[in-house]
Amino acid sequence: MNTNSFPAPVPGRYFITEGGIETEIMYKWGFDLPEFAMFPLLEKRDSARAIRDMYRRYLDVVATHNHCALIGGFDYRASPDWGSKLGYSPTALAEANLQSIQFLRDVAAEYKDDIPQALFSGYVGPRGDAYGLNLDMTVEEAEDYHSVQLETLKCAEVDLAWAVTFNNPVEAIGVVRAAKRIGLPVAVSFTLDSSHRLSSGVSLPQAISIVDQATDSTPAFYSLNCSHPYEFEPALDGGEWTRRLRSIRPNAAKMDKISLCKLGHLEEGDPKELGLLMAAVGRRYPHIDIWGGCCGTGHVHLEEIAGHLPRLVAA
Repeated sequence: MNTNSFPAPVPGRYFITEGGIETEIMYKWGFDLPEFAMFPLLEKRDSARAIRDMYRRYLDVVATHNHCALIGGFDYRASPDWGSKLGYSPTALAEANLQSIQFLRDVAAEYKDDIPQALFSGYVGPRGDAYGLNLDMTVEEAEDYHSVQLETLKCAEVDLAWAVTFNNPVEAIGVVRAAKRIGLPVAVSFTLDSSHRLSSGVSLPQAISIVDQATDSTPAFYSLNCSHPYEFEPALDGGEWTRRLRSIRPNAAKMDKISLCKLGHLEEGDPKELGLLMAAVGRRYPHIDIWGGCCGTGHVHLEEIAGHLPRLVAA
């Protein structure tokens, strides 16, 4: 696509993303993720095969329900600081970003006759710990830092640069400004904790307002990820700001994120219950058209969520 816009919503059309790829590949298939980075696994035949099969199961769900796909996944840690920790040179890191997007294109090509539309996102993760406060970065520093990865994603011709699991609006502003300058459609996904706020203390409507005001409402949309409904649902107050929320990608389990990280095994929760909870959110906010999963979710959760979507149109 490689334009400065992302497709506007179309009534009755839904996009399905992947599930919680990191937790699935670690705890279900037994592959280590140093620094929580997925992209190095593409360099090994056995792990690359497991990942390909995982994405096929996701895309099977999309095809079964005749939805569209918006898939990404490997580049959450593919930014300079994390790449350096993993031993990647700037050149090698850029190549890893490009290979990650090409891998997704190759898998999706198998479904060209089964899925109406497949779009590709490049993920931009926080410079620091997603669950930390990350308050010591200026907008200018964030713009400079994230420009490196965004330039590569521009070369990869992704349809969307998606800043995910952010809790600091200042850093998010830097990502958005960099994407706008480079010419990439961009979305911002915040994560909420058990207080129903960002861990930096900001409420969700405040965070969206802060970023929109500082960027002339540049983001194509906002989203929520890495939170269970019990964490984010109370924050959805029905205000006008919710029109900017176009995607929800929940965690599977009713457990705070730090506890989940310490479990050492996959916590899948109740897929059917999660599907029903997401359907209830969808009935309240029928404009939300991008659905998927985060930690603990897999194709069984996507199946439960995707199956409810056609009924939301009439609701």
